[in-house]
Formats: sequence, C-alpha cells, structure tokens
Amino acid sequence: GHGVMPSIVCSVEEVLDMGYVIAREKVTSTFKIQNNSTLTLRYSMRLDSLSSTRDKDQQRIPSFITSSSQRTEFVGTQNYNGLSVFSIFPTEGEIVAGKSQDFIVTFSPDHESLYYSDRLKVVFFGKKIAHMIHLKGAARDHPMFVEGGIPLDVPVESLAVTLPVSSQEGLKGVYLFNTCLELQEPVKSFLLILEYVEGEGSPVPAITELKVGAIQTAKFASKKNMEFSFDSLPLLQQKGFTIESAKGTIEPGQVKRIRVSWMPPADFHADNPLLETALLTLKGDIKESYRILFMAKVVS
Repeated sequence: GHGVMPSIVCSVEEVLDMGYVIAREKVTSTFKIQNNSTLTLRYSMRLDSLSSTRDKDQQRIPSFITSSSQRTEFVGTQNYNGLSVFSIFPTEGEIVAGKSQDFIVTFSPDHESLYYSDRLKVVFFGKKIAHMIHLKGAARDHPMFVEGGIPLDVPVESLAVTLPVSSQEGLKGVYLFNTCLELQEPVKSFLLILEYVEGEGSPVPAITELKVGAIQTAKFASKKNMEFSFDSLPLLQQKGFTIESAKGTIEPGQVKRIRVSWMPPADFHADNPLLETALLTLKGDIKESYRILFMAKVVS
C-alpha cells in the first residue's frame, strides 16, 4: 500500500472577519477548500464554542488579568439565546481528489458586542486537524462604529443582561437622574499612540489612524448619511497634532480612514510624553461621543 498525506488549499489563511452587523440581523461569507490530494478527503467542521471541553476551559483565569498579554482563548462573546453566533454549512462530507468545496459561514448576533469570536477547525477522517480559522465579528444596535488605536476596555462581557432605560419603568428618580448623566458620557475610549522618531534626517511626523464607518442595513435605510466631527481642534493643533478630515459625512456601507499625525512643537520637552483628549461625535439615527486620547512622545 501507499501512505498519502492529505493536501489542501484554503482560501482563508488564519482570520475570517465578518465585520460589523446590526444586532439581530445576519451576514454570510463564503470560503473554499481545494483538495490537492490523490484521495477523497472525508471532513467535518468543528467550532470551539461547541466543544465538549468548553465548560472546563472557561474555568481558567482570563488572560487580561494574568501576566501574559498574549491571547490564548478564541471563544469570545456568544449569543444570549443559546444558539451559536457563528454557523457553517456544510458541516461534514467528502471532497473528491482534485475538487473543491464551498463553505458558508453565517454570523447572526442577538445583541450588541464588539467581541464575538470563535475558532473553526477543519478535521479530516475524524482525527487530523488540517486547518484552523479564527472567526470574528461585531454587532451594534446603531449603524455606526469607530475602531483603531488601543480600545480602553476589557474584551470580556458581563453575564448580566442590562435593560434599556426606556424599559426600566420601576426606577426611582435618583437612579433615573444618574442614568441620564451616564448617557451623556462618551460611549467608549480609544488611545492613539504617536511616536516621533528623532534623527539627523529631515523630520517625518508620527502617523496613526482611526476608522469611522456606517453599517449598511435595511433597518435604517431611510436615515441620512452619518456625520462625524472632532472638537478641541485648535488646542490639538497648538500641541502639534494634525487631523485630516476632522469632520465629514459617511454613506451607509462606507468606512472613512481618519489620518492623525504629530510633530513636536517648539516648546515640547522630550522627557515628558504629551497627552491630550478630544471628543469624536457621530450623528446618525442617534448621537454618540467617543473619547479619543492622543499620547505623543519622542523616541530615538
């Protein structure tokens, strides 16, 4: 007999990012596996979230409070309804030698979260793991999002289901007052780090960027384009920061890259990193504010 090693080519290397979707809607993506072997491959598709050892794995201390900064868990936020947020079709079958098979991944989140995550394993003959794909996705209740820099939050969701303010009819006045104050706070904070390299050549500014996007969805099809704008621009410019496209509009389905650059001003002291704050405001079906922290320093 002849021993033959299975050989495949997958159209997705490591990560399949499903992007942003409105909560309680769904989106699909397709990838292909080509069988380059001389034998028929019997496959099955397995999700880590459906693993029989998942409960045991969840007893470990989360990586964000341990000394290790490297992420080891792949199963992130899951649906409240108990159904898998990611699903795949077909889940098992055979790929004839020299042929290929298309697979459809469906992302269907049932609540807002930026950290939906899972891992898909392609297993041959019930034993050999031939390929692994990290599945990612994010869901929002409103068709707008901001990403970039370093998010200043924890990528682990509380098990508590919080109700919207409008449905909490039994709340007392003091609690309502505090809740209203909280709603005026920025939704989320981002840290942008700009490192200016000091050298003998011509000066080159430190550069980073933010992404602002509008989700395309039939639910908000009648809404106008989303608007965005930064405040505190004069102060930022005084400190050496330049924001390209500090205000503008975004059509549904588009993503705007906002470039931020920094040159040390004349009175800057290299021993003390600079930290400035600005609000990024988005106006769509609602108004949201994001706190953007600009940290700049000189490195040699």
